[in-house]
Order: sequence, then structure tokens, then C-alpha cells
Amino acid sequence: MKILHSIFLIIVLAFSFASVSSMSLAVEPDEVLADPVLEKRARAISANLRCLVCQNQSIDDSNAPLAADLRVLVRERLVAGDSDVEVVEYTVARYGEYVLLKPVFKLHTILLWAGGPLILFIGLFFVFRIAKKQPAAKPVSKLSKQEQAVLDSLKE
Repeated sequence: MKILHSIFLIIVLAFSFASVSSMSLAVEPDEVLADPVLEKRARAISANLRCLVCQNQSIDDSNAPLAADLRVLVRERLVAGDSDVEVVEYTVARYGEYVLLKPVFKLHTILLWAGGPLILFIGLFFVFRIAKKQPAAKPVSKLSKQEQAVLDSLKE
């Protein structure tokens, strides 16, 4: 019962920390748009654009000056009347496809998408091949009458 209580406590703490960390976005108050609809669109776009300094964070989560500039750029484009797709296309045209957190699936990114599963399947192939070559373990046979007699004499 104590173990279940501890596991439950750990899960509750993990969810608490996750919810608090997701609220701590790097968007500064002066960057927030007055129009809540545009701000929501800006947040959705920013969540899918990579910070070019941090590399594994979105510009919405990063405190880097370049990320702040990109957030402002996204908001400027939205205020200018661009659609979400146009804002993303403009950013990609300016900074390259690397700015996308989720790269597009095209011919030149096929290795990026297929590389992980391909390496996994190759690894599994070799593991099964090596396991297949291993000789089967011999079953343990019972002691003969003579061996049992020797063992019994040693017990006495």
C-alpha cells in the first residue's frame, strides 16, 4: 500500500511540474498582441518554429534574443494580414527549413524520416541473426545412479 501511495505521489508531482513548466513560456508581455485571436495564432505558429540558437526549443519557449526577434516577426506578419501558412513560408524562405521543428516530408528529407526506423530494423536483423547462430543450451540431464551415490556419500 505504501508503494502505491509513493507512485501516486510521484505521478502527481510529475504532472504538477509539467503543467508549471508549460506555463513558463518566454513570450514577453510587450510582445503579446492585443487581439486574442491573432495572439493565439501567433502562439500556434511559434510553437512549431525552432529557435536557431537553442535548436531544440521552439521560439515560444526560448529566451534567446533571436527567438524574441522571430516571435516579433511572426506577430508583425500576422498583423499585416498574412495567413498562418504565409507566415511559416516567409520564415522558411528567410531562415531555411531548419527553422521548422517538424521538418516537411520531401525527397531531400527522406533519410531524416526513414533513418531512425531503418537503423532500428538493421540492428534487430543483426541481433536475431546472431541469436540464431548461438547453439541451443543443452538440457541438464539427471545424475546417474553412480553419481547420485557419490553425492549421497558426500552428504553424510
